[in-house]
Amino acid sequence: MPATPAEAGGTPAPAAGAGELKRHLGVFDAVVIGLGSMVGAGVFVALAPAAAAGGSGLLLGLGLAAVVAYCNATSSARLAARYPRSGGTYVYGRERLGEFWGFLAGWGFVVGKTASCAAMALTVGSYVWPGQAHAVAVAAVVALSAVNYLGVQKSAWLTRGVVAVVLAVLAAVVVACVSGGTAGSAHLRIASDVGFGGVLQAAGLLFFAFAGYARIATLGEEVRDPQRTIPRAIPLALGITLVVYAAVAVAVLLVLGPERLAHASAPLAEAVRAAGVPGLGPVVRAGAAVAALGSLLALILGVSRTTLAMARDRHLPHALAAVHPRFQVPHRAESAVGAVVAVLAATTDVRGAIGFSSFGVLAYYAVANASALTLSPAEGRPAPIVPVVGSAGCLVLAFALPPASVLVGAAVIAAGAGSYGVRKATGHA
Repeated sequence: MPATPAEAGGTPAPAAGAGELKRHLGVFDAVVIGLGSMVGAGVFVALAPAAAAGGSGLLLGLGLAAVVAYCNATSSARLAARYPRSGGTYVYGRERLGEFWGFLAGWGFVVGKTASCAAMALTVGSYVWPGQAHAVAVAAVVALSAVNYLGVQKSAWLTRGVVAVVLAVLAAVVVACVSGGTAGSAHLRIASDVGFGGVLQAAGLLFFAFAGYARIATLGEEVRDPQRTIPRAIPLALGITLVVYAAVAVAVLLVLGPERLAHASAPLAEAVRAAGVPGLGPVVRAGAAVAALGSLLALILGVSRTTLAMARDRHLPHALAAVHPRFQVPHRAESAVGAVVAVLAATTDVRGAIGFSSFGVLAYYAVANASALTLSPAEGRPAPIVPVVGSAGCLVLAFALPPASVLVGAAVIAAGAGSYGVRKATGHA
């Protein structure tokens, strides 16, 4: 299919019509929303379980996760520029591979990222008030759902502040750890405890942290000049995040070492204590809570937009496809997502959600890479090696996750595929 003049030339998209979302976001806001999703999640949540899986190969796992994330980001950026509509890979899979693959991608994203939302909400609760973590988590979901309801511009403004605070805190952690008297370069050496399977599992867990650039793609219907904005914003957000994660991971390893990091419940706070700066601990805890709030804000934003796209096509209840006439947001989809996340935040735990989330999102990106491979050079196809490595990497990392995550994730994906098959057979899909 040849590119249209608007797609080829990058001219601004037309104004939103009835039932469509308004295009508010430029490159800066899109990058900030991507950073709000990524910066914080891995640093404050996934480093410890990844160290437990990968041992002294933690940095190898981080590098592998970054390679897969780069391939996914490149494929997603090319597809999002061609199909600048809400829904991300749900739309790309449907347009390039067929309706079933689009549905499967959307299902994997919605269930996986809903689990991510619960994990982020519980992270807020565990740092703000550990004794009432579930109650705080539910309150955070309700508050941020209300912010999203008021419009994506307000969400972007709030995310700017969150990202600024988190980057400042992480910079302080890196400086404290590197300049501390206990830092030792021996902690960065690859030891005999490293195994191929452990590195793969660490990469799969750390991928949880990199997947935030999907928010930029799923917000394609709200981005100005999406043919130019999205391909710029996604690699920028991913590149900044990789630099931040690498710096923090190295700094924390220098102080704690892989074994101590693996058993740390709050690794960054423990690292600054070990570095001889205990007064920075409360600041780190506050930064962790703010980071999780930023991730939660952007996650709810992305999940609701994919829910909107699937509801438009009646793969989810069509009532969720409504767009608020004043605020220009999918208010019913946002309310439904917020309600489900609130229930999960009241009943689940943080670490159990990470592996399940990673499995669903890796399945989502496998479809994205396969979709990108079908693009022609005129449509902006990336070098074929990129989607090939991305697809293979997603599948390998998904099945290298902890067995419980693989079993539950595969069962939920299979249940979604089964429901699609039933509705198709009965003429409801």
